[in-house]
Amino acid sequence: MAEIETDKATMELESYKNGKLLYQGAKAGDKIQVNDLLCIIGEEGKVNVDEIVAAVKGGGAPAPKAETKDEEPKSEAPKAEAKTETKEEAPAASASTGENGRIKASPLAKKLAAEKGIDINSIQGSGDGGRIVKSDVDNYKPSEAKPASKESGAPAVASAPSGQVSFEDVPVSQMRKTIARRLSEVKFSAPEIYLTMEINMDKAVASRAQLNEVSPNKISFNDLVIKACAIALKQHPYINSSWQGDTIRVNHHVDIGVAVAVDQGLLVPVVRFADTKSLSQIAGEVKDLAGRAKSKKLAPAEWEGNTFTISNLGMFGIEEFTAIINPPASCILAVGAINQVPVVQNGQITVGNMMKVTLTCDHRVADGAVGAAFLQTLKSLLEEPLRMLV
Repeated sequence: MAEIETDKATMELESYKNGKLLYQGAKAGDKIQVNDLLCIIGEEGKVNVDEIVAAVKGGGAPAPKAETKDEEPKSEAPKAEAKTETKEEAPAASASTGENGRIKASPLAKKLAAEKGIDINSIQGSGDGGRIVKSDVDNYKPSEAKPASKESGAPAVASAPSGQVSFEDVPVSQMRKTIARRLSEVKFSAPEIYLTMEINMDKAVASRAQLNEVSPNKISFNDLVIKACAIALKQHPYINSSWQGDTIRVNHHVDIGVAVAVDQGLLVPVVRFADTKSLSQIAGEVKDLAGRAKSKKLAPAEWEGNTFTISNLGMFGIEEFTAIINPPASCILAVGAINQVPVVQNGQITVGNMMKVTLTCDHRVADGAVGAAFLQTLKSLLEEPLRMLV
């Protein structure tokens, strides 16, 4: 029905009331403030729409019949906005679209579609009344996709006329504004120091293959890095700390934020108490958090309170980069790709699986020697993965 934009994320708002859309407080693409009237849903003839609208706009309490109004839930962020997406504007409703404009699909089908990155609107339902079921998602082929709509989230790319200047001004989302503000504050207020180290991942590559033969959840290289960081942070608490102005907060718990790319920005869901969890548990939790982050199902509490952050661009072929600290943490680890390169071992040139990592530290909290000691511990754990199991 609409999207709720907070300072950190965009979440979908779905109506759980039955009835007909009697009043629409905003058009598709409009932004309204929290507590503004979004819409009125109820039975036609039993709701005095004019009375409710007048009461809300006049600041008074609506009549008792206003209970049928589907109110927007309060957001923890004071700057939250609702961006409406009206489905009535579609040229024609598909067989999988109900009378009220909602897609008719089972919860399992919605979950599977989100995990596979499939737009649920492009699937033709085969269930009762065109309802989309699990088999429809399993049998879906991209060639069968419906024409993209405004709801698909993928911006339409217009081709520029030859020889003419062409551009488009895209409105800045609340998430992108917050990213710009917070990272600018960190960049220009925290004195950062960058430390880069190369790690031989030969044994990690071999160990991962063996672990995945028995693990209920597929373990990625990023999961190995998370586990190694969690153990290393317990040995180097100042890397797991934050600047408080007059004090330095040294955290005794390890909550690692994992950067996830979503539409219009980044979310950093947090793996709580990562040092106490097995590799299999971390793998399952990261997959779940990343999936729900991309489908806008994360709760605000799931992306707050990180004591350390990991940003991995290795899957994009990036060999080395530096990352900006994500507060309240004072350090962030940038992880690059694993590349096969010539290395010297025991006086012989061989092929090694090498990975570069760069640690960004807030110099007010962690000096270069402290960061270097942390990286040495991290290197020893990843080059001898069995140490993480002790």
